[in-house]
Amino acid sequence: YGFWLPNDPRGSWSDTIRSYEIARFGPPTKVRTTRSVAAQPHDHAKRQAAKRTLNYPPVKFTGTQALHLAQGFKLACEEGAYRPLALAVLPDHTHLLIAYHQRDIDQIASHLKARATRALSDASINPMTHYVSSSGRVPSPWARKYWCPFILSENQMHIAVNYVNDNPVKAELPRQRWSFVRPYKA
Repeated sequence: YGFWLPNDPRGSWSDTIRSYEIARFGPPTKVRTTRSVAAQPHDHAKRQAAKRTLNYPPVKFTGTQALHLAQGFKLACEEGAYRPLALAVLPDHTHLLIAYHQRDIDQIASHLKARATRALSDASINPMTHYVSSSGRVPSPWARKYWCPFILSENQMHIAVNYVNDNPVKAELPRQRWSFVRPYKA
């Protein structure tokens, strides 16, 4: 749970599927490119069957939830002194580009996810509250891992900023502007 499924046309950088229930639908669609491969042929029925084996349905954030997620990201950025350069919150994923920070990226990702989840829970709009366990634990709406490419040049930075900023438009949503995001300037 929390990564592209076998036969997902978007592909994955994953090498292993550790869930038998999902692995039986095939290996990850391995890609080694940052370009979209979504248009490539795939077994749609097999991908849908894999989705039916998930412990929880895929999360689809509403507009209200997106606003709260962004507020959680803002709080984490303030607490951690992260400098957000671009943000896109879509129904099924987010993109957040931050400037270099001395803190380990695993800690930053965990911090961001925790504050965003807390914002959803505090507003009583966490999409996972219907799946509370017998111990009272609410599952995370986030994937366990994250994709974090490091930007090594000015050109890569411009490409990344444009990618994040254009992502909502590609998804046929309005362009997003977040008050706490400080656009990158060379």
